[in-house]
This record gives sequence, C-alpha cells and structure tokens, in this order.
Amino acid sequence: MSNETPQSSSPVKASYYFLNSGKKFDTETTDSTVFTHLFWAFAQIDPSSHEVDISTMNLPQFYKFTEIVHVKNKPLQFLLSIGGKNAAKTAFDSMTSKPENRKAFIDSSISVAREYGFNGLDLVNLAWEYPSNTVEMANFKKLIEEWRVAVQNDSDDSGRLPLLLTAAVHYSPYYNSVQYPVQAIADNLDFVNIMSYDFYGPGWSDVTGPPAALYDPSNPAGISGDAGLRKWLEANLPAKKAVLGFSYCGWAWKLEDPKASGYDAATDGAAITPDGSVTYDEIKDYIVTSGAATYHDPAVVGFYCHAGTTWIGYDDNQSIVSKVKYAKQNGLHGYFSWHLAADYNGGLSRAASLAWDTTDITTGK
Repeated sequence: MSNETPQSSSPVKASYYFLNSGKKFDTETTDSTVFTHLFWAFAQIDPSSHEVDISTMNLPQFYKFTEIVHVKNKPLQFLLSIGGKNAAKTAFDSMTSKPENRKAFIDSSISVAREYGFNGLDLVNLAWEYPSNTVEMANFKKLIEEWRVAVQNDSDDSGRLPLLLTAAVHYSPYYNSVQYPVQAIADNLDFVNIMSYDFYGPGWSDVTGPPAALYDPSNPAGISGDAGLRKWLEANLPAKKAVLGFSYCGWAWKLEDPKASGYDAATDGAAITPDGSVTYDEIKDYIVTSGAATYHDPAVVGFYCHAGTTWIGYDDNQSIVSKVKYAKQNGLHGYFSWHLAADYNGGLSRAASLAWDTTDITTGK
C-alpha cells in the first residue's frame, strides 16, 4: 500500500507546540522558516463518546499563530496532536477496543481537522509509547489501518489532499516483550516520531546518565538513539518513515556527593523542579547564574553541567546539530523536537534546520 503524497514526501523539520507548557512564547518572533511541520498539542479523547475533545485547546491562539507564521512560511503544515503524557490511558484503551468506538474517534478526528484547517493528525499516548501488552498493539494496528482507509475516503470525496497521519513511538520497536506492528505502521502512517530521549531521569533512575544519548560506547546495543533506530530499521520500518526526535528539555538530579559529577553518580532525587524536568532556556539561565561547569560528550552526543549538588543532562547546539546530521546521513525522513517553547530564542531550531540543509548525505558533513 502506498500512501505517499506531496505532503508526506518532503523532509520533516518539526516541533511540538505544547499549549499547557506554562512557558511564555512570543508567536510574532517565531522564525517559522526553520520548520516544515508543527504539532499543536494536545487534544484529548472524550471517555464516553470516544470522540476527539478540543475543549481545552486555545483555538483562537491557534488561528492567530498560523496567520502570523504563514506570512513567512506558507507551506508550513500544522497537525493536531491527540493525547500527551497526562492523557487518560483508559480513554485510549476503551476507544481502540471496539470497532464502533474506533469509528467514533476516527470520524470525529477527521471532522475536527477539516473544520479547523489542520493538515494532519498525530497520536501521542503512553499506552503506545510504552506498551504493556500485545492487546494494546493489536488494537493500535486496527486503529491505524481503519484510520488510513477513512482518511483516503475523505480525500476522495472532498478532492483535497489526504490528511497526514503520524504517531509518537518508543525509541525502539520493542518495549519489554511487546513489539509494535511495524508493517502496519509502515503501510498506514506517513511517518513516526521516534522519541530518542528520556533514557535517564530522576523519576526512574537513581544515578546520573545522558538523557538522550545518540550512542552508548560501553554497549552499542544498549539504550541509545542509534540502537533504537537500528532495531526499527531491522524490523522493516523504511528509513523514509522514521523521524528522529530530540528534546529541548533536560533532566536535573541532586547529587549525593558534589565531587562525583560524571555519569553513574549516586543521586538523591530531582533538582531545580519537582520532577527534575528543566527546559533548555532555563538551563542556559541556570548555567549563567550558578556558574555551572559544562561538558560536551561527543562519544554519546550530549551535554551535562553541574554546580554544587545539582547535575543536569541535556542537548545543546552542538549535539543537536550532530543528531540532525546523523538523521540525514542515515536517510531518515527528518527530525522533530519536544518542545518549541523550551528553546532559547529559537537557537536550537535554527541550528537544526541549517544542519539539515547543509549536510551532504553521502559524507555526513
């Protein structure tokens, strides 16, 4: 089955615009020319009707934002992202469990996208990022197959381009013993956003570590962006359907011993914020105000800094550029970031876009 359209064949330079991030964000100064796709996050699923619920989204802000950015970048495409970390897993499980529930969701998602001018639809749900059983994956497979048919029928009836269909997925096609339906993904989604980050964090790791390592020199088959991508490709996901993800948020730990400041240092929970999540712009400010020492690790492709008992792992311009070059050299469809408002004056996004445009696919330089 081929679902490639002019919308899905062009490279992806994407980011999520997280409405409830709590970050102040000036839409008028956004350099929209460095993006091809933006994900408007997040809509939810009504647990009773199984339909897409946009009641918590700021649609007037969406219209203002799209009007402003389209002045500079008319081809920029917006996708409605459904779910998110705080979405009720039970609502997704219930929606996918029965044909009539899936139909209610699918029909409403297409209707909402067409009514409000979105170019596509994106799924972000913990049940599919960290699947717990084969039933979830079997139902996910049914959903995307039926969704693709409905989207194609919609475009045939309306004469418009088909809506893009995408999803955020685990860094590897395997989570514990559960495998994604890779062939169904390749056949029915335009691309998948591979979440190659959050490998270490104070909520699930009591030692410091690179949150978004592209490589693990000590164990090449271990947890890293490269290891996960290799597994996706080995499972027959076409490279042109893979979009490499990196985060504009780092993780901060409180060190037990301020002198033990590298990887695998013992920690005593989160630092700076309650869960340890720190945006890149906050990290930049912290480094200046605290006088933190910063380190670039080219072996894992990442950065970390520390001051006193605070240790933060994160990505900076140099590691973002390296990851974008890696994505292009490996023939991937593009890259995405989480999330737009966490950047520092748009610097990471500009560096990523420039790296993609100037990288020679044969040499990676």
